[in-house]
Amino acid sequence: MAEEGGGGGDVDGEDIPRDARVVRSIMRSMGVAEYEPRVVNQFLDMWYRYVAEVLGDAQAYSEHAGKPAIDCEDVKLAVQSRVNHSFSQPPPRETLLELAKVRNSIPLPKVIGGPGLALPPDQDTLTAVNYQLIVPTRTLLNTEDMDYEQDEDKTDMEPAADLHLPKPDRKVSFAIRR
Repeated sequence: MAEEGGGGGDVDGEDIPRDARVVRSIMRSMGVAEYEPRVVNQFLDMWYRYVAEVLGDAQAYSEHAGKPAIDCEDVKLAVQSRVNHSFSQPPPRETLLELAKVRNSIPLPKVIGGPGLALPPDQDTLTAVNYQLIVPTRTLLNTEDMDYEQDEDKTDMEPAADLHLPKPDRKVSFAIRR
């Protein structure tokens, strides 16, 4: 739960690592008064992963350049690469205005139809027939009329192989209406 004065803050005599104190002071300077104590650990974990990735990239750049150790320029290049790769800048305002002008120069198509809601053509709507239901002439089968064969090995009854169910003779179509 959030605690007053920084959430998990300096409880009497609690020994807090320097990095955690830095995170807490940054949060205080930004006006964050209450937070979960785990927030500090999450920030530290995120920063650790970021620094490890940047230093890994800097080491790769240093090895590629044939240097014996990482220097400041390798770290700057790694940070700049992360910023360019992770964050994209929006195009300038002038470019967006020019694109909008070109797009808006093409007129919209004319609305065809009278009053009410303009709908697409019938073939593109759900108001047309979209399925058929086949209704058989007899809905219930009378099991007394069926011929059964009795196999001497089996005691249960099976329908005869030449038994044919009645053929459907009527189709009913449905459409969705709103």
